[in-house]
Amino acid sequence: MAPFALSKRTSAAVSDVTTFRWMGKNARGERVRGEMHGVSDHDIRRQLSSQGVIVTRLTRKRTLPGMGHRIRGQDITLFARQMATLIRAGVPLLQSLDSVANGTNRPALRHFVETLKQDVSSGMSFSRALAAHPRHIDQLFVHLIEAGEQAGALDRMLDRVATHKERLEHLRARVRKAMYYPAAVVAVGIGVTALLLIKVVPQFENMFESFGAELPAPTRMTIALSEAAQHLWWQMLLAATTFGWLARRMVRRSPALAFQASRLMLRLPVLGPVIERAAIARFSRTLATTFAAGVPLMSALETAGGVCGNLVFEQAIERVRHDVSAGQQLHFAMRTTGLFTPMALQMVAIGEESGSLEAMLNRVADFYDDEVESRVDTLTTLMEPLIIVVLGTLVGGVVVSMYLPVFDLGSAI
Repeated sequence: MAPFALSKRTSAAVSDVTTFRWMGKNARGERVRGEMHGVSDHDIRRQLSSQGVIVTRLTRKRTLPGMGHRIRGQDITLFARQMATLIRAGVPLLQSLDSVANGTNRPALRHFVETLKQDVSSGMSFSRALAAHPRHIDQLFVHLIEAGEQAGALDRMLDRVATHKERLEHLRARVRKAMYYPAAVVAVGIGVTALLLIKVVPQFENMFESFGAELPAPTRMTIALSEAAQHLWWQMLLAATTFGWLARRMVRRSPALAFQASRLMLRLPVLGPVIERAAIARFSRTLATTFAAGVPLMSALETAGGVCGNLVFEQAIERVRHDVSAGQQLHFAMRTTGLFTPMALQMVAIGEESGSLEAMLNRVADFYDDEVESRVDTLTTLMEPLIIVVLGTLVGGVVVSMYLPVFDLGSAI
């Protein structure tokens, strides 16, 4: 329990790094100043004291939230790519870590790399130092670096990690685009309609009062919606925000609810196949990468299951792992889940029979990467006319209902 607790605290500290401005005197009594990244003022004072600086003033630098104070997936990918380049060029590990730390302007990443450097310089292996940060470093990264240390091919494994993460990030970005694009269309339509109801419709309402005639039913309905929006807009906004926050919190806290949400995502008419193909591609790519590095199949399956991005697939792969450990073939265990496509199952079966499982898994990943990209491009193309229909229906409906009394008045004249 102790090592896990320590690694959890270390990972949390890296994510809470802050930029401090300091002033003080060096060993010669000269006034010096600068900026430094750390998790607390005590941490900064300790670092400066080790450099012979007596701190006289220390303040936190004010920055916009999230500006470099959180480690992103792209930061870890860039870190792996830079480390691979430096080590391949013959730069020692500690010096490579120092170069990467000094070359980034993101405080959280710099503190993370400096922490790794301190751990490695104290005698810890690079893989163990990375394993102490499970919040940012996954098991795939740790397994490959451990294999690279044992085989003397650290640069090749770092390069493989970077390439793998770049492909996963590209795939994840395509899936996000498929999910966010429809939501953005609906949000824009609702926003424009709300603006018309709150700002434009009241102007027409004042004009209609001077007519003294009964208004058409669509116009009365629009005016009623406008009055409700004017008086209740902040309650509706608060209710929507609260509902979204509560739903997200419940999904995070309830494994059963999170599982049902993942299952629902797979059953969506257009997005479901995209999410399914993306999960298969991630699983295949990760399993191929770890298996090629000499990681045992059981550990490789555990790592691959954690990157699928869908709880239904994660639980299914855990069952696959259990069945394979009981002696079943991989393709047969995958078939019993009912989640993998016939093409993926056939390719895995061929790979097992021919001893080329890594190559077959990479082909499966490449195929579904291309299919996800093609489906997202098709969805984007189809969404463009849908945008026109949604905005035209919402905005046009409001505009037409407001001009109906004017048309009636013109026909009467």
